[in-house]
Amino acid sequence: MKTELPIPPIAKADPNAMEVVRVWVAKGGQHVSLNPFTWSDPEVWGMVLADLAGHLANAYHQEMGLDREETLRKISRLLVAELANPTDSPKGNIHQA
Repeated sequence: MKTELPIPPIAKADPNAMEVVRVWVAKGGQHVSLNPFTWSDPEVWGMVLADLAGHLANAYHQEMGLDREETLRKISRLLVAELANPTDSPKGNIHQA
């Protein structure tokens, strides 16, 4: 089973490209590796998360025919609910490679 996603072609072609986040599901939980300091202003991550939601909505539309805007509303609704009342508390430490 292949578990690593492909690198986008444009990222492969750009010598200045950098990976900023990876998310795995392992042993029933979510595990991440990230570079939180890619941008000095943490607010930029809000834009990154919004863009990611758009990519997910596009994928569901392209592959499953789901309505893009309704998918975005569903993602947004649960994101806001989870931020307001978390079902889990992220744990971990920064590890240097």
